[in-house]
Amino acid sequence: MLTSVAEPIIRPRPAYRSFRAAVARAERLSPHFVRVTFAGEELADFGTAGLDQRVKLVFPIEGRGFADFPEGEDWYRAWRELPAERRNVFRTYTVRAVRPHLREVDVDFALHGDLGPASAWAARATAGDELIIIGPDERSPDRAVGIDFRPGIVDTVLLAGDETAAPAICAILEQLPADASGAALIEVPSAEDVLPVAAPAAVEVRWLARSAADAVHGERLVPAVRDWVARATTPSDAAPATDASAAAALAAAERADGDDVPLWDVPEGRSLDGACYAWLAGEASVITALRRFLVRDAGLDRRQVAFMGYWRRGRAELE
Repeated sequence: MLTSVAEPIIRPRPAYRSFRAAVARAERLSPHFVRVTFAGEELADFGTAGLDQRVKLVFPIEGRGFADFPEGEDWYRAWRELPAERRNVFRTYTVRAVRPHLREVDVDFALHGDLGPASAWAARATAGDELIIIGPDERSPDRAVGIDFRPGIVDTVLLAGDETAAPAICAILEQLPADASGAALIEVPSAEDVLPVAAPAAVEVRWLARSAADAVHGERLVPAVRDWVARATTPSDAAPATDASAAAALAAAERADGDDVPLWDVPEGRSLDGACYAWLAGEASVITALRRFLVRDAGLDRRQVAFMGYWRRGRAELE
């Protein structure tokens, strides 16, 4: 009598996994940016798809480190089931650079004092400090999960965001094709926070310093986006955004700052002749207002606008 042997079920390697790492060095890039380089043997398999790929950085609990952190594929469910005092804090960041041959990963942090656990940790990071990165596995067929820059084939790209989006924008700029055109508009706390970045010759890169330490997020970004749209999509004699229109946009941003506003929408960009693809990230209410402006006033197809509320004013991190 013949018996059949069941074929083994081969499951694909998960797109993301945990990587144990430690700080190799921390470099202060400017008053509000620090680059932390993580190193560890496990990083030899860290994903290299790049662009704006998101990762989770898991921070140690004082006195316990990572003793309770579940590292399996279902880590998030297991983490939620832990008592609150045993849950390691984690935050979402963008990979700035990966050097698998050196077992190194760079992450740039936008510092804002001790208002959040990630900023406080990064400001004090020293060589040897341990951390867990939930990131892409280079060996997985789904290693590009977590990349939100999906323009398709278009004529123009617009990248706009505040300092929390600066690392992602810089990473995207350095991987655009040489013939790309468009603009990158980056609002930062001060003029000293301008960072070096390589961009295609036809992509305008503007760093927009806010006027004061207590200035409202978006005060420079909103009018800059409106002005670029006016110059890029209308005849050359079109009037740029006025102070009044910028103020109106900021007021709209405040009205948009409600719990019913979508905070993340990343459509698959369509390949269209003459199309513009916009990638917006940063403080949720400002980015929401910019998205509404691009879709309602500038006439962009909403499928050509990627929108990411990285954080919301008054909250440590978006839920």
